[in-house]
Amino acid sequence: MAADRVANYEAELEAFVLHTMSKAYNSTSAPRLVLVSPIAYEDHSKTRDLPNGEKENANLALYSAAMQRVAKKFNLTFIDLFTPTKEHYASAKKPFTSNGFLPTDEGYQQLAAILADGLYGKSKRASKADPKLVHGAVKQKDWFWNNDYHILNGVHTHGRRYNPFGPQNYQDEVKKTREMAALRDELIYRVANGKTTKLSVDDSKTHPLPAVPTNYRASNSNGSVDYLYGKDALAKLTVPEGYKIELFASEKEFPNLANPMQLSFDNKGRLWVATMPTYPHYRPGDALPNDKILIYEDTNNDGKADKEIVFADKLHLPIGLEFAPEGVYISEEPNLVLLRDTNGDDKADVREIVLGGFDSHDTHHAISAYCADPSGAFLMGEGIFLHSNVETPYGAVRGIDGGFWRYSPQRGMLERTAQVSIPNPWGIAFDRWGQDFFLHTSGPTMNWMMPSSVKPKYGRQTPLTADLIPQGQHVRPTSGLEIVSSRHFPDEVQGDLLLCNNIGFLGIKQHSIQDDGTGYKTAARHNLLQSSDGNFRPVDLEFAPDGSLYVIDWHNVLIGHMQHNARDPLRDHVHGRVYRITYPSRPLVKPPVIHKAPIATLLENLKLHEDRARYRTRRELRARPAAQVIPALKAWVAKLDRNDPNYEHHVLEALYVTWGLNKVDLDLLKQVSESKDFRARAAAVRVIRYNYHVIPNHAEMLEKAATDPEGRVRLEAIVAASWLDNAAGKKIAAAAATKPVDGWIDGALKTTTDRLAGVAEAVVEENPLPPAPGHLTDAEKKQFFAGHEVYHRDAHCATCHQKDGNGLPPAFPPLAKSPWVTEDTDRLIKLTLHGLMGPFELHGKKYDGNVPMTPFGGMLNDEEVAAVLTYVRNAYGNKASAVQPEQVKKVREATKDRKSFFMVDELLKEHPMK
Repeated sequence: MAADRVANYEAELEAFVLHTMSKAYNSTSAPRLVLVSPIAYEDHSKTRDLPNGEKENANLALYSAAMQRVAKKFNLTFIDLFTPTKEHYASAKKPFTSNGFLPTDEGYQQLAAILADGLYGKSKRASKADPKLVHGAVKQKDWFWNNDYHILNGVHTHGRRYNPFGPQNYQDEVKKTREMAALRDELIYRVANGKTTKLSVDDSKTHPLPAVPTNYRASNSNGSVDYLYGKDALAKLTVPEGYKIELFASEKEFPNLANPMQLSFDNKGRLWVATMPTYPHYRPGDALPNDKILIYEDTNNDGKADKEIVFADKLHLPIGLEFAPEGVYISEEPNLVLLRDTNGDDKADVREIVLGGFDSHDTHHAISAYCADPSGAFLMGEGIFLHSNVETPYGAVRGIDGGFWRYSPQRGMLERTAQVSIPNPWGIAFDRWGQDFFLHTSGPTMNWMMPSSVKPKYGRQTPLTADLIPQGQHVRPTSGLEIVSSRHFPDEVQGDLLLCNNIGFLGIKQHSIQDDGTGYKTAARHNLLQSSDGNFRPVDLEFAPDGSLYVIDWHNVLIGHMQHNARDPLRDHVHGRVYRITYPSRPLVKPPVIHKAPIATLLENLKLHEDRARYRTRRELRARPAAQVIPALKAWVAKLDRNDPNYEHHVLEALYVTWGLNKVDLDLLKQVSESKDFRARAAAVRVIRYNYHVIPNHAEMLEKAATDPEGRVRLEAIVAASWLDNAAGKKIAAAAATKPVDGWIDGALKTTTDRLAGVAEAVVEENPLPPAPGHLTDAEKKQFFAGHEVYHRDAHCATCHQKDGNGLPPAFPPLAKSPWVTEDTDRLIKLTLHGLMGPFELHGKKYDGNVPMTPFGGMLNDEEVAAVLTYVRNAYGNKASAVQPEQVKKVREATKDRKSFFMVDELLKEHPMK
């Protein structure tokens, strides 16, 4: 919102009015149109680090006046909320908003009176009904109306993923939802007119929902309908020699532990788990969502949970969870929500919407997998084909497709940290020095985030750096990323990366990671955990205070958001497990005292080896008064032993504490920025990046970092420069360009330089078209190009067979030079329509066939199947005839009654290899 854009806004508003008033939505007359101004911005700057509202209110006044002019011109009702709220702020004893622009419940109540007077005049209230009853009825309708207007999983109910399963149920569900909303509209009138004091509604005569058939076919990816429990389930899990795995909790002992999604340990050492049996999303007619945040304790130290607390219930898909001094932040699409326990009884008694506008188009692509950085700000992943538009105290922040958000509770600030080519990230982790890494999840790769966190430009993707997964170790889909930092685990594995995978390979991959110049190199260590139970679905993991590793098991016979109908009767909403991995020959770590510990104790905790111990300690320190922490911190730093090999890291931890308190200490910052350890210097640049507004000489410090001898420090400075968006940023980037540029730096430097210079960025084609083979006719070449698009669609061919057509052994075979692709056309069409399962050998490698090929018959029409098969038969070094839609149609008709995968032996019997 800018002063120089008011005229443009006014013209667009006039066009909107003219368009709207030309319509007869009720088929008889034009609608009544009311223009309502925004409220004034409330100044919270005396108690929180938020804008004071002077600039915002100057702009809001201009836009409100423009709205009033348009209303007058077209003789419309205009309700001015700006003037009365601004006047109210001057005398109010309580805050009207939670963050400057978002009203509190009391604020909304006051706005309701202004809106009612504006709509109906200041006539007396006609209804004598209890306002609380009326409000209860309105909230009921509001829930169902929103479940239609802003339905979760809209991409499946109305969008590009409607087929193949949407026609089975979603038209009926939408109809039922609207009927249920209409009944609650009638309830409002009955309550308001004194005809009832009950809020119950009879939905029995609303539209019935049809039974949905399962598309379950026995396979390793689908698991088994016969669930295993206790020792039987444990027997299917294997760990390397020296390690031990035990069951900590399951749905048998704790029925609430259904579909666990994320876990974390609090400062008391208790395990918190977010569960979501409502997944994929609420079905109309069922009981309202009742997903939960649960707390588990092992009160007798036997390694098993014996106490459960329900911290919060009646939630809907809490796929993100992070602690802060003020409460627990969760995802509840389309909102970022804060749950507060105000009386210390371990029950959330306040639910506050912090920010809204995050896209909920797909419930497993939405903001998720929260992970806090060293300051306590937390990152949130977001997947492809989402379009989020979030209003914040600093203005609107927008994101499109895959990327990451960062929310700083201390400043109430949201940023689109990275916008990259990524399908659906479900794993973020920070190492000992504050460097961040992330999983692609739907894709098999893992990347270093910092080089790609150049300030995003809407609609443009920032380049990614090299994939960090070792060759031959790619698996998908991954979920959950953790770094080994526990003295209970062997010395040689410290710093290793751990990632969960839940189709095909079911378990935890472990890779070593080392500094390699500017960036990193990795090597496969071993499989820390592997299961032969197809229902085992590890989705998150975290080291506990005692140094053991906890992993949660979603545990489901079916997995895959688009691979099965959302209402498939075999989707499980009951099971869930938590496992604990130890290394018995080494002692457990003595859990540090964190909760309510003296500041002196907490400062000593910053020396601990365990990343998670320091992470939780910094969180505790953020809850303490800065006036008490900072003097003690400075005294602690002054007494540190400069000969300690970890001295540089201890000082960095002290700097992080001041950052977390939103009071960066400039002396500590200077000291760390001049550290002998380049990793500390790089971390100091990250602190400058997020605090340049309070660092007077930030440009000078960044320019110095841009010419640092170490590439990682220079790269941090380049990324920081992109966020300055001014002449200083250009100067910093130019300074970095005078130093060596390697493959880790190149993309960030070019992107930063171009964006700061305002260079128009060409749309980088993520999957550029290859030249069409010369032997194809013009019509077949069009098919080839159309097939290229189908092949690279989200969750289609490239997801498993990869963009280069070389597959991911041992689960996903290559298409390059494959007789399965280039020989018998009917055989290829059959396996594409109905899927393929079973072991086989190709190019001397064995493929276990446990993960079947997805049947695309319900997702692609004849033209699309013909196109994609024409493409794969003539790409990746292949050369074969094109496939025609008529051929696909013929095979589809001949196999229309088939309900299961083709087995390899069966298909080869029908169509032998040449």
